[in-house]
Amino acid sequence: MPAFRQVGEKQLPNPVLCMAWSPKRDLIALANTAGELLLHRLANFQRVWSLPPNENTGKEITALAWRPDGKILAFSLGDTKLVVLCDAEKAEILHLFPLENPVSCMHWMEVLEESSVLNSFYTSEDESNLFLPKLPTLPKSYSTTSKIFSEEKSDEILNLLGEVRLNILVLGGGSGFVELYAYGMYKIATLPGVPGTCSSLCLSSDLKSLSIITEIRSADNDPEICYIQLDTGLLSDCLPEVTRMARKFTHISTLLQYLRLSLTCMCEAWEDILMQMDLRLTKFVQEKNTSTQVQDEFLELLLWGQSSPELQALLMNQLTVKGLKKLGQSIETSYSSIQKLVISHLQSGSEALLYHLSEVKGMSLWKQKFQPLGLDSAAIEDAITAVGSFTLKANELLQVIDKSMKNFKAFFRWLYVAMLRMSEEHVPPELNKMTQKDIAFVADFLSEHFSENEELFDRKGKYFNVERVGQYLKDEDEDLVSPPNTKGNQWLKFLQESTHLKESPLLFPSYSQKSLHFVKRMMEGVIELCLQKPAEVIGKSVKQAVCLPLYTVPESSENTPRLFELPSLYNDKKTNMHYGVFCMPEISPCKLYLLRKFTDPFRPVPNGLMAIDLSNVLSHSIDDDAAGASSDCVYSCQDARFYDDETLTVVLRASEEENRGRVLAQLPLGSALSCEEEFNWDPSLRLDQQSGAIPVKGLVLENQWRDLENMKAQFVAVNGIRKVACVLSSNLRHVRVYEMDVEDEEDEERPESQNASSDQDGLEETPAIRGEAEGGETEGGGQRAKEQLESGEALELS
Repeated sequence: MPAFRQVGEKQLPNPVLCMAWSPKRDLIALANTAGELLLHRLANFQRVWSLPPNENTGKEITALAWRPDGKILAFSLGDTKLVVLCDAEKAEILHLFPLENPVSCMHWMEVLEESSVLNSFYTSEDESNLFLPKLPTLPKSYSTTSKIFSEEKSDEILNLLGEVRLNILVLGGGSGFVELYAYGMYKIATLPGVPGTCSSLCLSSDLKSLSIITEIRSADNDPEICYIQLDTGLLSDCLPEVTRMARKFTHISTLLQYLRLSLTCMCEAWEDILMQMDLRLTKFVQEKNTSTQVQDEFLELLLWGQSSPELQALLMNQLTVKGLKKLGQSIETSYSSIQKLVISHLQSGSEALLYHLSEVKGMSLWKQKFQPLGLDSAAIEDAITAVGSFTLKANELLQVIDKSMKNFKAFFRWLYVAMLRMSEEHVPPELNKMTQKDIAFVADFLSEHFSENEELFDRKGKYFNVERVGQYLKDEDEDLVSPPNTKGNQWLKFLQESTHLKESPLLFPSYSQKSLHFVKRMMEGVIELCLQKPAEVIGKSVKQAVCLPLYTVPESSENTPRLFELPSLYNDKKTNMHYGVFCMPEISPCKLYLLRKFTDPFRPVPNGLMAIDLSNVLSHSIDDDAAGASSDCVYSCQDARFYDDETLTVVLRASEEENRGRVLAQLPLGSALSCEEEFNWDPSLRLDQQSGAIPVKGLVLENQWRDLENMKAQFVAVNGIRKVACVLSSNLRHVRVYEMDVEDEEDEERPESQNASSDQDGLEETPAIRGEAEGGETEGGGQRAKEQLESGEALELS
């Protein structure tokens, strides 16, 4: 028979609020009260990494969920109302999105339905790679200064897409807040009308229904726990169409993130270098004592080869020949970097965005298939137009960069020669020649950058124009200071004179007075509106099929941790069943209740509710000295989680008068589910008001349990696929991990940590924290951890 083997134990410095096993690996994620996200291995409970709280993301983690492939970990933050997707390998934040309400629970499921249509889509999904070039990786040197994203690269962003098979992240919170996100990124549905605050969620793998446990509060009575089943039949009926649409919209969301980071790289390439030129020239203008304008002084130097003493002092003392050469090279490098980013990143990303939006538009025109999902061809057309405008603005920036590079090169070359002559140094012959075109470039530069305009001074606080490239990268709503000169542009003139083409929907608007950042934000807003419509339509199609009031929560338990509390939900993918397990300690403390519903909410289920009697669940006594006394030992359930389709993992506690410890046990559900007695539910009453009529099934375990020595165990997290369990104490700091299905071993092979204290409460009351094992906490941190442990004993001993 299977036995449990302890493989790790640790006393943590901060109370744990959430814990979740990886679905694919022996890793468990923990969130604590300090706002840290921790990842530990099964073996020896070794820490893999920790993600500290961040001012920009938040410090109050409220829920955890793993993507079904185990590569992405999602967590929600209550103080900032954000959901964050984190790379499980590197502890890097890959994506985040804001919500209107804080999240109290989340569930990430994968669709397992198979069909020929879906299989053909899975194999053909990568067709875009045949038509679109691979997006280049963002420069590493520009990806480390973002306040939220550390070392984020384009390949990691694109890996957010994961597998083609549809997976959905379900989020629930207060005030009836429930939202569904395809692939964890695209909001596919907003579900209205859910009463109360969600405490647990489970979306069936066939997408037919969503089970929710809610807590409904009223002014007069205690909070009421209810089981709600929502009919999500539209998602199930249109699964191939939903998968195609969600995949495309997730591609679009990922590309928008890629464009944002590309633009951030361009801003960083410009700011640090070009602003130096701006500041140096501003300082000179403000300190000069002459009444002549700067433009005039440089023009005199250009035409006559003579300069004022102030200009000569600036050039020779502040800039210097060597400094001018270095500044010119830096500015040229900066221009080249921005130019490459526009060509390779912005244009490639925009092309991919247009491709996917065009495919979505094609879907929207197939009204028989996609109209029920709310695809709006007019909104998609507006999004395509906005992307076209963004592409035009990027091309406009390329032209400005090209012109500015010519002017800058000519200006710096001329100024370098002039400074060499001032210092009476040798001028190389190749630099001494200056054509009429070069003089025109220098004059253009002086005209554009030193045009002293009173209105400009009032707006910007400077004596000359902002650098022409930089104005496109400023995230401002104001018009461009120096918009492109369109005089003589034959195409624009033709458009203005043509009454038919002037307002043609076939032409993308150019927004010549706005910056690239402004057009990007406008594009994001239009695409966001395009993505919102399906979420609203699908959300309105979801109807409440079942609402079962279960029991009330006494006010005395309001101060206990609620994140781990029952009921817990589970979806049996083989039989297409929803399960819920819960206790009613105020009514029947020794019973565990099992609720069953088909994922098809309109299909009746036999034996939909039953109770498991835990009074004498163990076949012999835990205490070897009290052999034969098991019949006198009565147990109640502290926590219960589904291990697999046929097994429930529970933490049991002996009654108050019994001087026994806690027990970790595996309850086989086969005999309980075979109960033939039917419960007739009176819809006018809560379940706790008719609990006496619930069929009861007794269980007796042989060796499918283990005594949890020296630990006041309270909660458990399990993964039946990996056959592992993690037990958490009532003070939320003491953790043990187990391998569940192993051959029974000799007692002496148990970890020594089990006998670390002769007192049952030893580990719970141990003030010392193993700081070195936890990553080398400081002495002050250890003292704080000691105080937290001592303060947690009141909860533990209650």
